[in-house]
Amino acid sequence: MEEESDKTLQQSGSVHLTKSIRCIVKLGGAAITCKNELETINEENLKMVSSQLRQSMIAGSSSGKVLGMDWSKKSGEPEISFTVDDFEDQPVAESSPFVVVHGAGSFGHFQASKSGVHKGGWNRPLVKAGFVATRISVTNLNLEIVRALAREGIPSIGMSPFACGWSTCERNIASADLSVVAKAIESGLVPVLHGDAVLDDLLDCTILSGDVIISHLAAHLKPDYVVFLTDVLGVYDRPPSEPNAILLREIGKVN
Repeated sequence: MEEESDKTLQQSGSVHLTKSIRCIVKLGGAAITCKNELETINEENLKMVSSQLRQSMIAGSSSGKVLGMDWSKKSGEPEISFTVDDFEDQPVAESSPFVVVHGAGSFGHFQASKSGVHKGGWNRPLVKAGFVATRISVTNLNLEIVRALAREGIPSIGMSPFACGWSTCERNIASADLSVVAKAIESGLVPVLHGDAVLDDLLDCTILSGDVIISHLAAHLKPDYVVFLTDVLGVYDRPPSEPNAILLREIGKVN
């Protein structure tokens, strides 16, 4: 029993938080990207969601000037726009600890499906190429979401599961070190994770979905809430695009 406990600790990473997590937010890929347009972000939705997260999670941020944290050069603009003086003597804003996980939407799916990354197999050159292509696509999306949140004054930090050492065994999480996530939260940062292409002990590689990541984070970080932001009204008994799909008003847990 003790050996099994040590194994679980090693797989999940030591999680030591001095304050509870308020919320884990899942940004649905279909809500933040244009699903039918390859690698196209829904800029209006992403900006709106980022603003709503700031107002919900950072005390007193619904009024007053937003101090953006994206100091990178933006397309079409000649200079980097920020003022150091705005941050001088600025009190640290009280914020509720939270984590963001986002789906891929129109990013990554094309590359993964065309190459069969989810099936694994390094012996096939197409799979290896697709693994690389998928990660390029989803990490590009992650960067843009981090930038959108940062422009709203949210201290967001992109964290790719692959780069953080997460891996699977037959598509089930085998190793997921949460220590870096926990340290980021304790430092007042907002981790932004995403569905990713990862290594798999038996398949060589596969896709780790954002929903699986959410489940794992919730089990170990124990947030007060888990919120899913989608492009539909809620959870249905079948794909909402199908005729007679029924919106589920309540979902119970069955042991």
